[in-house]
Amino acid sequence: MLASAAAAMAPSLLMAKPKLAAANERVNLACIGIGNRGGEIIRELYATGLANIVALCDVDMGAPHTAKVLEQFPDVPRFQDFRQLFDKMGSQIDAVSIGVPDHSHFPITMHAMGLGKHVYVEKPLARTFQECELLMEAARKYKNVVTQMGNQGHSDANYFQFKAWVDAGIIKDVTAMTAHMNSPRRWHGWDPNIKSFPPAQQIPDSLDWDLWHSAIAQQHDFNKDYINGQWRCWYDFGMGALGDWGAHIIDTAHEFLDLGLPYEVECTKATGHNDFFFPMSSTIVFRFPKRKRMPALDITWYDGLDNLPPIPEGYGVSGLDPNIPPPSTGKLEPVKLNPGKIIYGKELTFKGGSHGSTLSIIPEEKAKDMASQLPEVPVSPSNHFANFLKACKGEEKTRSPFEVSGPLSQVFSLGVLAQKLNTKLEFNRRKKEITNNKMANELLMGPPPRKGWEQYYQV
Repeated sequence: MLASAAAAMAPSLLMAKPKLAAANERVNLACIGIGNRGGEIIRELYATGLANIVALCDVDMGAPHTAKVLEQFPDVPRFQDFRQLFDKMGSQIDAVSIGVPDHSHFPITMHAMGLGKHVYVEKPLARTFQECELLMEAARKYKNVVTQMGNQGHSDANYFQFKAWVDAGIIKDVTAMTAHMNSPRRWHGWDPNIKSFPPAQQIPDSLDWDLWHSAIAQQHDFNKDYINGQWRCWYDFGMGALGDWGAHIIDTAHEFLDLGLPYEVECTKATGHNDFFFPMSSTIVFRFPKRKRMPALDITWYDGLDNLPPIPEGYGVSGLDPNIPPPSTGKLEPVKLNPGKIIYGKELTFKGGSHGSTLSIIPEEKAKDMASQLPEVPVSPSNHFANFLKACKGEEKTRSPFEVSGPLSQVFSLGVLAQKLNTKLEFNRRKKEITNNKMANELLMGPPPRKGWEQYYQV
């Protein structure tokens, strides 16, 4: 099996030509990561009526969280190792959904793209700055491969409104923005005085714990606080609140204000800072330079229950937003302030939520004055999942391709580095180097992959 899987990675096969599904055909979709968020992605893609689910893959096929998808697709071939899936069924697959922990996004995506398979990858695009860089390079190389990152609000109302308001000059001369996510996080009850990783526990019989590590060279003893979404808590595997929610809050501003990469990132608050998991609350400032006719802009990120952004006069009341997916507990939990953003222009101030929630001009009196000047906003022709599948059929272009979502994810990687080191980073946008901190600059690359996974880091 391993020899066969290795053969699937041979250079000759890694140049396979992608295939567009015909207009009257469904896209043959292999799904890698089928529990928790991965399962939700599969159900959303299938619900479009545009896909056939032809293969399922998960490192723990016997886990309770995979049961729902397995019951829905009882006759679909199952695999534990994505390499064996491609080895056995590559010729039957048009596209792949990837809903796995952040640290595993990169090698699976690189493997799929090299075989000419279109890819839908959950956000953030990858865990490290360099992995995002390589994925963008791969997208340029395999230019006929359709790519989409799974920040699903990027196909909803806010996407079209933000673009229309920028084009019409409603959103202009933006100099500051706050982005906030103040809901409970998984690690909030943990002890920040941690001195080591969690102790070893019995590995579930159905879990391939070695394969779960993906390309990570430093092996960790199994502990339940790494699986079922708990990986989000750890610097080694996840991206914390910023990587989890930033793509749902900052995405439209990043694209339509042409932000690119910051020249400076500073962690100004890190309550409960430690070397293992994310702070209880963080404030991170991203400083972007002038861009063409746009002024320099600072984005300040706030997370943590008690770490709210300054609220401008006339903000109004913010209730729970029914459009936001519930947390992993399965229920909405009241918070002081919904996840969202406040955008400060020279003449106007805007407030907005996360995902596809639209912007409002504040205060309300100003919004009434501006009502007659607002442009018509087009209705989205497809949700994010249908957009991807239609792109696989040549009918649309994806709205969050790697050329858009890659730099956005790199912003988050820089923010996480500033969090982890609890410091200010100066960044050369042209050379893509951190200039004031040698250790941080080395961390842009991430640790070397473990033996047998090096080929994914070559484009």
